[in-house]
Amino acid sequence: MRYAIVTETYPPEVNGVALTVQGLEQGLRSRGHEVSLVRPRQANEGATASPHEFLVRGAPLPRYPGLRLGLPAARKLVAHWQEKRPDAIYVATEGPLGWSALRAARRLGIPTSTGFHTRFDEYMRDYGAAFLAQTALRWMRRFHNGADATLVPTRELQQFLQENGFNDVVLLPRAVDTRLFDPARRDPALRAQWGVDDGGIAAIYVGRIAPEKNLDLAVRAFRELQKSRPDARFVWVGDGPARARLQQDNPDFIFCGIQRDETLARYFASGDLFVFPSHSETFGNVTLEAMASGVPTIAFDYGAAREHLRDGVHGAAIADGDDAGFVRAVVRIGNDLALRAAMSDAGRAAIADLRPEQVAADFDELLQHLANRCPQPVSPPAGTKGSGPQPNREVA
Repeated sequence: MRYAIVTETYPPEVNGVALTVQGLEQGLRSRGHEVSLVRPRQANEGATASPHEFLVRGAPLPRYPGLRLGLPAARKLVAHWQEKRPDAIYVATEGPLGWSALRAARRLGIPTSTGFHTRFDEYMRDYGAAFLAQTALRWMRRFHNGADATLVPTRELQQFLQENGFNDVVLLPRAVDTRLFDPARRDPALRAQWGVDDGGIAAIYVGRIAPEKNLDLAVRAFRELQKSRPDARFVWVGDGPARARLQQDNPDFIFCGIQRDETLARYFASGDLFVFPSHSETFGNVTLEAMASGVPTIAFDYGAAREHLRDGVHGAAIADGDDAGFVRAVVRIGNDLALRAAMSDAGRAAIADLRPEQVAADFDELLQHLANRCPQPVSPPAGTKGSGPQPNREVA
């Protein structure tokens, strides 16, 4: 089969969407399919693209240094796909390039699926524009309802979108590379660099350092832990617009910047407690990465935590809005070595069967289902779709 994937973000950019899209692309290739990748040209990137890539113009994304939006390119995509027509298309992002891809696909009658990766409605609240939350939701609904299926990573999100007028919402569960993220990568030398010995505690946060991540709560929880464990250290892996202020206000915190691949896995495994206070994750790949690394996780009970994290067994899954409960969990688990050891083993075991190969097979099955449908060469009315996978369909 010949597939096309359209995304506005891709490695070496580091974020959950980029890494998830790369995993899906590599999974399809490993199954013997031809995959064309459509993305914006990244900053400082040369003019020559890889043979399987189709690069378009991009522009910097406001408030997200290092990321770029793909500019509208519908005509170019029509010409490109007329020359080398894909059997099905996956559009991962809702930016101008994503909209262009949907228009081009409809014009050519190519079956298309979209991925729901980011809760932009929640971001409106995090950035002080809560009054735009419903507008953002309507905008996303119009985008995703222009495709034949919308892929989501959790049952919770599937239900939310169905209740809010999204059509053909298909569950595609996520996985984690347990060969990469492994407790065996724990590194005493790295912990020593952090000032943590065998009996010490390294709390760790991995992700974008930005307002939407609710990081003030992480700081508050860690400071409470420090009252009983003054030897505790807080390690931050990642970057973002809130880093400078956070670093200035907390000179004892350890900021490690963006880490990738084996180095990131080593940082994860060298922590004792993963503190993840975000309210706005669509999924939260880092939750699975922490569990795979044998690190007890404190997170709010939605996304990946709702799907995979058992409260009191693998860490703590806190009811949304219960900030005091989040703080108590950090203090309680941080002070109990035996409990952390039990949670480490249980968390690792809980996700041992989440295999990326199965995700690739499920994704392939969905795209083949779309490709085998009779294409609709005429664009449907705005806001509607042709028949696609049933709304309650689960690929698993």
